[in-house]
Amino acid sequence: MGHLQQVLPAVESLMASAAHLADWGVDLAGRLMAGQRLLAAGNGGSAAEAQHLTAELVGRFDGDREPFSAISLHAESSAVTAIANDYGYENMFARQVQGHGREGDVLMLLSTSGNSPNLLRAAEAARKIGVTSWALTGPGPNPLTALCDDHVAVEARSANAQEGHLIALHAICRAFDSEVARCRAGKGTP
Repeated sequence: MGHLQQVLPAVESLMASAAHLADWGVDLAGRLMAGQRLLAAGNGGSAAEAQHLTAELVGRFDGDREPFSAISLHAESSAVTAIANDYGYENMFARQVQGHGREGDVLMLLSTSGNSPNLLRAAEAARKIGVTSWALTGPGPNPLTALCDDHVAVEARSANAQEGHLIALHAICRAFDSEVARCRAGKGTP
């Protein structure tokens, strides 16, 4: 019961960021419809959340639509192990950002602590090549929120913040799909 009661602060924090999350979804839709891509990364449970997001974009969320380019950097197991072995674990995402990222792409970094060296290096790499970086973290400010171009910090305990991240990702996806449908119906351009 105690754990479930602690979900409420995460949900309340997300309610306060609802417009922000919707803006991310609309912005992301415009970029991906224009041919850009999303790169996503996290560690542990945050890696699973990042992969959930990319699956929703390449697959589908609410309804049928075309697939969009979204890559979970941690899911590239051969690249991850080779880069970690040759360049260090702290560079495994940065190296992939340098290889896959193009100006105008979005890098979504998920972390409940906001302190992971490999995510901090990825944000630095993104900045150098013109990739927009967004952080979805636990309580802020933290080093990752400071390095990224934009962030949403879920003000809750670590486990509850991570649960909140899935809610946030679904909110982004709902706004994304709505914007894609609006644009595809001829009601505007991204």
